[in-house]
Amino acid sequence: MARRSSLFIRVVEGKNLPAKDITGSSDPYCIVKIDDETIIRTATVWKTLSPFWGEEYKVHLPPNFHSVSFYVMDEDALSRDDVIGKVCLTRNVLAEYPKGFNGWQNLTEIDPDEEVQGEIHLKIEIFGSDLLKKLRCTVFEARDLARKDRNGASDPFVRVRYNSKIQESTVVKKSCYPRWNETFEFDLDESFNEKLTIEVWDWDLVSKNDFLGKVMINLNGLQQDFQEEGWFRLSPGKSKASVDEGNLGSLQLQVRLRDETVLPSDYYKPLVQLLCQDVKASHKQKIGHLITLIDETTSAECRQEVAANLVKIFLGQGLAKEFLDLLFRLELDNTNEPNTLFRSNSLASKSMESFLKVAGTQYLHSVVGPTINRIFEEKKYIELDPSKVEIKEAGCSGLHRIQTESEIILQSAQHLQSYLTELLIAIAKSVKICPVTIRSTFRQLYKRVEERFPENKHMNVKFIAVTSFLCLRFFSPAIMSPKLFHLREKHADARTSRTLLLLAKAVQNVGNMDAPASRAKESWMAPLQPTIQQGVSQLKEFITKLIHIEEKEELDLQKELNHQSLTVKEGQLMVYKTKCKGYLLTSSFKKLFLSLTVDAISFAKTQFSKKSSFIPLSRIRALEKVEEKSFGNSNVMQIIYTDENCGLEALYLQCKCVNELNQWLSALRKVCVNNSDMLVSYHPGVYKGEKWSCCHQKDKGVAGCDKTRHEVTLQEWNDILNPDLEAQLIFRHLIGVRELMREKYVELTQHNDSKSRLTAGTFSSGVFIAVCLWKCNNSY
Repeated sequence: MARRSSLFIRVVEGKNLPAKDITGSSDPYCIVKIDDETIIRTATVWKTLSPFWGEEYKVHLPPNFHSVSFYVMDEDALSRDDVIGKVCLTRNVLAEYPKGFNGWQNLTEIDPDEEVQGEIHLKIEIFGSDLLKKLRCTVFEARDLARKDRNGASDPFVRVRYNSKIQESTVVKKSCYPRWNETFEFDLDESFNEKLTIEVWDWDLVSKNDFLGKVMINLNGLQQDFQEEGWFRLSPGKSKASVDEGNLGSLQLQVRLRDETVLPSDYYKPLVQLLCQDVKASHKQKIGHLITLIDETTSAECRQEVAANLVKIFLGQGLAKEFLDLLFRLELDNTNEPNTLFRSNSLASKSMESFLKVAGTQYLHSVVGPTINRIFEEKKYIELDPSKVEIKEAGCSGLHRIQTESEIILQSAQHLQSYLTELLIAIAKSVKICPVTIRSTFRQLYKRVEERFPENKHMNVKFIAVTSFLCLRFFSPAIMSPKLFHLREKHADARTSRTLLLLAKAVQNVGNMDAPASRAKESWMAPLQPTIQQGVSQLKEFITKLIHIEEKEELDLQKELNHQSLTVKEGQLMVYKTKCKGYLLTSSFKKLFLSLTVDAISFAKTQFSKKSSFIPLSRIRALEKVEEKSFGNSNVMQIIYTDENCGLEALYLQCKCVNELNQWLSALRKVCVNNSDMLVSYHPGVYKGEKWSCCHQKDKGVAGCDKTRHEVTLQEWNDILNPDLEAQLIFRHLIGVRELMREKYVELTQHNDSKSRLTAGTFSSGVFIAVCLWKCNNSY
């Protein structure tokens, strides 16, 4: 059994932000921190006081986290980024919104005394005779303190206060992981009314000391055991009233906290077996009764999540194609007008959309990526709509003559034709790299639609059924928002974004088989018409080849795929591997191509070079971030692993940005989730100059000074399947809609008595299993 929490986060938009630049505007972005650790950085929206981000994330984390904070920043190219304000939502606040928090929050000013982090290790004892009792406070160490100095560290000392008396520790220079091992004693107040206060401060030679946090201990609780030892979380100082917080603007957020108890696999087998039996039996019955009930009782607000969970369950069971085929038939049975087929956000549409994202992310990157990168690099001004042409944006033609509107449109059409042609060629050549599961699923979809609408007048419907998913719900959204599909690290600027939108519209027109309605809707797209018409024939030819896969070929391809190590993540990073003692520099890093599979992480000079070395995942013991001061870069992580002699070694990976860092960190943690002997502590610094830079200890093999954070991961579409978690999420959904399912069951029995007995049996079994699982959950 595992207990875990997840946070769904959507940073929507901001409004009425203050101007931080001399232009009277700002360049805002958001940083999301969970318990003072940066997890997410949104894209920068340039030159606006009302930015829209619309970025969504899901973070898995330990159940004991405390808060999630959103910092709105103003990006500056020449100086340090300005902090505009923050919003903090504690775990207790989020727990008050079972369906999630959704709304606007005013930004508050940053109060240095409130920006504390870290923990301190204390031992509190009461000793002595009845006549004279004493209080002893031993301060051992602290970890993850706030960095207050320019060197990326602090100079912390401890101030212990009791009954108007104050004692102070020594100052530990340049460390956020100080060790004091000092003891302080006080005469105990007989009334026990006074609280013991331990404050941590950053010592400064010239300026005022900075507050780092405090712990207040009520001594009444110590009278029975007379001592207490452990790690205590540092709390802020006395909160100051926020001045004119409304002037800082506000932030619209959607945040949902969800706690899960995931039971061992055996508990979910009956539910998974019931779902699988329903799908398998649907080929004989022509309908899946339990899936039908789920389809008809799932509300629009949770349909996307239910669809994604079901897809992952059936992918894990090797029944994704059969499950989707059942949904295709359900929708086709309820569709009389072919033009509306798969156009609604039904369970079938959402499931197919999720399936493509889970199974086809790498395929998407291979097909669409090169064209997207070219558009970002060329940054051309492109506009076809006469009402939106801006002459000054287009620049000059030869001899510095201002271009006319018709010249701009003609030139724009040529550029767009070039991009669209390149993309269509890439799609046409992608048959062999398209995953076999996607090909066989499209083959089944094509076949079902052809059976349902066989007339000659519906010849294009079977092709449109495929393109409605491939083009309209997969390629086009990725073209419009490449960052959300990890095709780019940053959002496009306004000019590039318009080009991407026009290209996406063109792809949609091709996907609609150049339908007259599409042409009439935006007549100014006419200059692209020859390329679109050519693209329609190319796409039809591509689909014909794509679905031409025999069952034997499908099995052979699947077998070949199963023998290959699944690639989880790959890319170029700066890498440094420790070999000996000495001073580590950023220049010590080498650019290498990393490939992470379910078995190992390997290294090569380039993507196509021979692998120079690899580390089996079974030897990895920790995956953590590195302090900024260690290399002068905040985006460095370390892989701690055992060598051939079972000694610990470290490999350092330097990333371009915090998002890339968290993606690699998250991917590595997921593939190592079942590793045994993972470390519970680590050194966030590096060993140089005969000591650790973080805690100053001289023994290289000494236990780490900070706790590891193996459970913090980001959810991605191409995550390795987690069948127990997916089954738990479906189980919880069934429990939530069981009354509605019962009503639907009664409705079915009244309308079709011949089918009612089978439906009743399936429904009763489903409710029985759900109740059993519910009892199991309550037993923990």
